[in-house]
Amino acid sequence: MVLIVAAVGRSGSGKTVTIEYLISQLSAEGYLVGAIKHVHHEGFTIDIEGKNTWRYAKAGAKVIAAISPNEVAIIKKTSKETNNLDSVIETIKKEGLDIIFIEGYHGLIAKRADVSKILTAKDAESLQETLQGTVAPILAISGLIAKNPTPNNQNYPVIKIPEDGKKLVDLIKQQLTNTKKGQSDQT
Repeated sequence: MVLIVAAVGRSGSGKTVTIEYLISQLSAEGYLVGAIKHVHHEGFTIDIEGKNTWRYAKAGAKVIAAISPNEVAIIKKTSKETNNLDSVIETIKKEGLDIIFIEGYHGLIAKRADVSKILTAKDAESLQETLQGTVAPILAISGLIAKNPTPNNQNYPVIKIPEDGKKLVDLIKQQLTNTKKGQSDQT
């Protein structure tokens, strides 16, 4: 079973820095890590107009693979109705990963008890907004708020990246152990 961990918070709160740190540390320890980034900008594409992959899509292809010596990019043309997070997670799970990190998707992730969360915030006000409607498991609080900690009335550790990042890595490794234990208990 794959552990799914999401960093959720406002834009500029430290989600990318947090996930980048975790990926680098866990990958260095031999864990197989994947990542999903929510890009909410309308019209975003990695496909470039006029290039062959773009031309194939324009001609009607729904899935296009671009393969180079070091990388494979799968471009799947979807509508808003079929573009959902669960189908992407299921696709990525097939790669034999230990952990999948998700950046963003707070509206979808907040109420999911099957996704561990790291809340990132700029300040106490943005933390309170992010906490609203967010269900456990919440592993920690990180981001810019950790640089100037304010009194924390939450029951979650506030972790400054990279200085205290090892604590967050250990929390995730514990979650991974629990996930694997839960999987073996079911078999």
